[in-house]
Amino acid sequence: MTDTSHRRSTETAVPYGEPTSGWAGWVVFGGVMLIMLGAFQIIEGLVALFDDGFYAVTSAGLIVDVDYNTWGWIHTTIGIVGVLTGLGLLAGNMVARVVGVVIACLSALVNMTFISAYPLWSAIMITIDVIVIYAIVVHGRDVRR
Repeated sequence: MTDTSHRRSTETAVPYGEPTSGWAGWVVFGGVMLIMLGAFQIIEGLVALFDDGFYAVTSAGLIVDVDYNTWGWIHTTIGIVGVLTGLGLLAGNMVARVVGVVIACLSALVNMTFISAYPLWSAIMITIDVIVIYAIVVHGRDVRR
């Protein structure tokens, strides 16, 4: 007969360090949103590359007067780096936290200069950027645990 009242000490031992916070979900949310943000940037970049007439103004009506091919490559590059950074953020990488904040800030800046071409979409992208920055900066260290 076995003694069920005696448990091994490894089953009840508390691991060293602090327990994982419930706020770690914010970083997972931020990582997923960064991946989606990157995908949206890639879509926006491809539209700028292949269909200049889609946007509300010509490239001369933008804050920075460059052609839509340049804007397309800028958005596509930010999008690719954003997707890769979001994957790194989900893995808990510290470098991905720093790059994620930089990419989200850069994305917000690019979308502010691009707002006259596609106002609603740019406003949505800026909002997502701010949420991603909040999630990474405020709750980023919770994933590391």
